[in-house]
Amino acid sequence: MKKQGRWILTGMVIMMAAAVLAGCGKKYEEVSVTTETEAQTRVEETTKAVVLETEPSTEAVTVSEEPDERVEVDGKIRSYLTGEMIDVKQGNRRPLAIMMSNDKEALPQYGINRAGVVYEAPMEGDIHRYMALIEDYDDLERIGSVRSCRTYFTYFAREYDAIYAHFGQSSFALPYLKNVDNINGIEGIGTTAFYRSSDKKQPHNAYASGDRIKAAIEKLGYRTEYDDSYEGHFQFAKGDEQIVPDGEIAYKVIPGYGNNDPWFEYQEKDGVYHRFQYGAHHKGNEGLIEVKNIIFQYVEWGYYATTPYLNINVHTGQEGFYFTNGKCQKITWKKDGEFGVTHYYDLDGNEITLNKGKTWICIIGTDKYNKVKIYGK
Repeated sequence: MKKQGRWILTGMVIMMAAAVLAGCGKKYEEVSVTTETEAQTRVEETTKAVVLETEPSTEAVTVSEEPDERVEVDGKIRSYLTGEMIDVKQGNRRPLAIMMSNDKEALPQYGINRAGVVYEAPMEGDIHRYMALIEDYDDLERIGSVRSCRTYFTYFAREYDAIYAHFGQSSFALPYLKNVDNINGIEGIGTTAFYRSSDKKQPHNAYASGDRIKAAIEKLGYRTEYDDSYEGHFQFAKGDEQIVPDGEIAYKVIPGYGNNDPWFEYQEKDGVYHRFQYGAHHKGNEGLIEVKNIIFQYVEWGYYATTPYLNINVHTGQEGFYFTNGKCQKITWKKDGEFGVTHYYDLDGNEITLNKGKTWICIIGTDKYNKVKIYGK
């Protein structure tokens, strides 16, 4: 599988490099392919990220609202999820990592607009689910709908020192739940944290709320603030700087998932990507889904014995892509030990810097390279 994945990746890199040659007037038209030598040369020359700095301000500056160090300033502190300055109470509190359904019957997702980071990963039956990492959940009366756990989500949640909320789990995931502080809807604490709504049918009607989650955390005795050793997950741009990958144009990005057929489109005016699925804009209960950063993280995977349950390898580093500000960059990733953070690197081995804002991470099998599509303007 590994050899096959690398072979397909080469084809994708060639297609991406050729995007530079596509006419700007051809909106969302898939590009032609150049020779492999030309493409590889161009990719090597265009994969380093560059920083565009704003013109110096002529206005008088008092105290910086965004210090270089992660320290409190006027009741705010830099978020580990978005790099933005947020209320210190939320910024120092362990985030909620909650499973959400993406079945059409469950739409819209409640609370997903508040997520600083979203993981989207495949499951059995060609469906996908989200794990939404949320700092600002106190006033949410409805979060979800909440669905069950799979093994790999326990590792993602632990990378953020998060408290993981889910409604049940596969039998293969059960042993791994001991590795993360979790709130399980099918255990005794479930009635504290979750409730059933009357406007949806089971299994699409299990929801949490901010107050219920906090009550469950207190009842379970979980630590509420980040561990003293936690240093964050990403490196973020400083001040007003904007990271623009010096690679191919990426105005429409398709991860190649089945069932909901999602994609992202770059909005020049706002500098963010809008997410689409099921043929239309993807909307949470608070409006359009907008993200600043997108990461495609390729992984090796297989199945548990003869079952349809995926066994996704989140430990062995592979390749991927980083998208922001309408451009893309080839990356690799590596995880720190069994429970450490996953870091993303450019092709020179330097850890990449993300733009401040929300990040959406798509987990994609190495055998699905040919499903990914990247389009220019």
